[in-house]
Amino acid sequence: MNQNPHIRPSKTAVLLLNLGTPSAPTAKAVRAYLKEFLSDPRVVEIPRIIWWCILNGIILPIRSGASAKKYASIWLPKLGSPLMHYSRLQAKELGEKFANHGEVVLVDLAMRYGQPSTQQALEALQAEGMERLLLLPLYPQYSATTTASSFDEVFRVLGTWRNQPELRLVKHYHDNPAYITALRDQVLGAWDKDGRPDFAAGDRLAMSFHGLPKRNLMKGDPYHCECLKTGRLLGESLGLEPGQYLVTFQSRFGNAEWLKPYTAPTIEKLGKEGCKRVDIFCPGFPADCLETLEEIAMEAREIFLEHGGKDYRYIPCLNSNSKWIDAMYEIAQQHLSGWSLGVESDAVLRERDRLAELAKAKIA
Repeated sequence: MNQNPHIRPSKTAVLLLNLGTPSAPTAKAVRAYLKEFLSDPRVVEIPRIIWWCILNGIILPIRSGASAKKYASIWLPKLGSPLMHYSRLQAKELGEKFANHGEVVLVDLAMRYGQPSTQQALEALQAEGMERLLLLPLYPQYSATTTASSFDEVFRVLGTWRNQPELRLVKHYHDNPAYITALRDQVLGAWDKDGRPDFAAGDRLAMSFHGLPKRNLMKGDPYHCECLKTGRLLGESLGLEPGQYLVTFQSRFGNAEWLKPYTAPTIEKLGKEGCKRVDIFCPGFPADCLETLEEIAMEAREIFLEHGGKDYRYIPCLNSNSKWIDAMYEIAQQHLSGWSLGVESDAVLRERDRLAELAKAKIA
């Protein structure tokens, strides 16, 4: 790689940020992933010494093996982790979207925990000539536990660089029209295939978001409000009335109160009350993962059917929906305004180098 800064093209990059995944559905790999994830003070806000004892003495020894079995149940043949597969696919297709518009924009993916790490992704972009960087989290709703933590890691890595790129951040896009359109398209596509629920007869659409401890909300985290707004906008875009759709929160962990209503008890209650069909969708997860495929598509289905429900339909996440790729492109474009989305010609680079040499000669 030529290190001459005057003849090296400067490029704009978009870095997609996601949470992460174990490298394999094994107890060893899951333990390594969980240790990194649950050691993040943004994720668990408990005094470090106390939490270190709980994590290493109780949680990791017990949960690693159990979680590995769950990961094995959703692992894709030949493709591996669904989250990794779809996240990489989204990065690839977003890059192609830029190219189809005649724009030279580097697009890469970084995982907050596991591989590819934020440092690896940033160094790869740096090697390709990145001078301008847009961070686009795959978390539509902002939370300190996800978005801020991913930003923290980028700042940590860039804090070691002598020559840093220009930097812009996409904080959230929970109410972005293109994002809502992509969600609507995903739901309508499922209904076109399997039939629309009979809402007049009591069928329901449940929108399940990842939960957070209630104390996060009380401390000022906007995540809860943004999830509710996404749910309302999606319901309205589908032409549903309040009550025909529900917003719930999943993946509760520990004994503390989390955001309510909880998904599993809500599904159970619907079954007991005679609701015949529930369609469930996870708008906050752009890519299918353990929490959607195992917890929602499998576990919640069993709960609903065991308590009187008859028809449970899981609607996959956005994954590679073309409307979602369009939405990512539109969101990125809104934040790239004013930046060059091309590469300087050889003539421009040579002239820049010539002027630099003249300047050096005058100084000498």
